[in-house]
Amino acid sequence: MPFGARAASLGNASVTLPDIWASHNNIAGIAGLSQAQVGAYAENRFGIRAFTTVALLAAVPTQKYGRYGISLSRFGDELYNRQHIGVGAAHKLGQFSVGAKVDVWQIAVAGYGSRKAVTLTIGGQGEIVPGLFFGANAYNLNQAKLAEFEDERLPTVMKAGIGYMPYKKLLLLIESEKNIDYNATFKAGIEYQLFPEKFIVRSGFQSLTNTLNFGAGFLARQFIVDYAFGSTTWLGSSHHLSVSYSFGNPNSTTTVVTTPATINPM
Repeated sequence: MPFGARAASLGNASVTLPDIWASHNNIAGIAGLSQAQVGAYAENRFGIRAFTTVALLAAVPTQKYGRYGISLSRFGDELYNRQHIGVGAAHKLGQFSVGAKVDVWQIAVAGYGSRKAVTLTIGGQGEIVPGLFFGANAYNLNQAKLAEFEDERLPTVMKAGIGYMPYKKLLLLIESEKNIDYNATFKAGIEYQLFPEKFIVRSGFQSLTNTLNFGAGFLARQFIVDYAFGSTTWLGSSHHLSVSYSFGNPNSTTTVVTTPATINPM
């Protein structure tokens, strides 16, 4: 599941987005970052404490050796919980970016102990023509195994999407995601800069879960605060909040609607 309230408000159509949350959503997306950034994320689904996720992310650029990202997260409660730490690297090659990431996962169930597994993920992003962008990500290519019993493995998920900017204030996103064990899902999102570089509104949906999302983003100097609200027909609502901070010059900010061509250096 993607991290960041921006992604959540866009129906999780995030594979083309090059921001701090790409440290988890598509590691190739950190390749264009010019300054170090950190982010914190929290979400709760359906008002149930056990369905709470918290995450911390960071991305650090270097002059010669690409960009590096790290992500940590925890989901669940004392009965069932899932934790991870991941490290990845990305590099920009002209209009294209590529990246790879390794995550260590621990899943614990009360009374049954815990299991660990390591996953390998690769991703890419690129500008096809001016204003049209492509992204793809393959999570858990190695099909990491949790247990011998019934050959239990972490999910392997492939996703690809397109982003289109008809003009500077508007971003349109479509994406398809396929867990190799389940049906594919279609996702779409729209983002509009109501007040450029200050206030952004968003909406999106996801077909497989029949989820409709709304959200907004606020930019204040080196901080970006995003909130998202999601609703499903049967299960109820979810809330998502994320805050990111850039260690760069606040006067160098370009745009919050980031694409591979207009990365937000902050």
